[in-house]
Amino acid sequence: MRNSDRKRNRREPVKGRPSKKTMEPEVELPREAINIAVDFLKKGNTIIYPTDTIYGIGCDASNYDAVEKVYALKERDPSKSLIVLVDSFQMLESIIEDVPDMAWEVLKVNKKPLTIIYDRPKNVAENVVSEDNTLAVRVTNDPLCRSMIRKLKKPIVSTSANLSGQAIPIHFQDISEELKGRVDHVMDLPLVHKDITPSTIMQISSNGIIKIIRS
Repeated sequence: MRNSDRKRNRREPVKGRPSKKTMEPEVELPREAINIAVDFLKKGNTIIYPTDTIYGIGCDASNYDAVEKVYALKERDPSKSLIVLVDSFQMLESIIEDVPDMAWEVLKVNKKPLTIIYDRPKNVAENVVSEDNTLAVRVTNDPLCRSMIRKLKKPIVSTSANLSGQAIPIHFQDISEELKGRVDHVMDLPLVHKDITPSTIMQISSNGIIKIIRS
């Protein structure tokens, strides 16, 4: 079997289960708001936007200067890594050198927002990669996030919309006015989902070892 065939087989949906695409909630997307936000992202700017978990601060994950802006406006320690959102398994493969077989198995059966920390990232900004050369990535199933990523054609940074040390905002009105004034653009849109909690985070090393970071 060719290597490309083997990779395709690993990421195919489990038999009898719907694919991520068919699992998307049916919602009418705010196309104009998405287009405006993506225009900001393309110019290396930062945004506040509703993610598949909580409200987040985002930027083009391949733009070094944009990532620096996120760290600065959030007052976040640069040693603390950021999460990156992708819209598909194909984009995941484009930024991770070798997605472990165990990760494919977990992704196939997972139904809730799940962030996985992978070894050997590529094609992203150097400052979005952790000191141990790992990257936290979530394949999002949120229609708005997927639409923005597809239009940008690049992964997007996702970190909670709060200043470091402050409480994570549960509702849009909980986001501080100070933070709103620091980003370049704010998407004042509701969260699609009802379960407003951060994602589960696990690390899956290249050798298949799994470590739960946040349940």
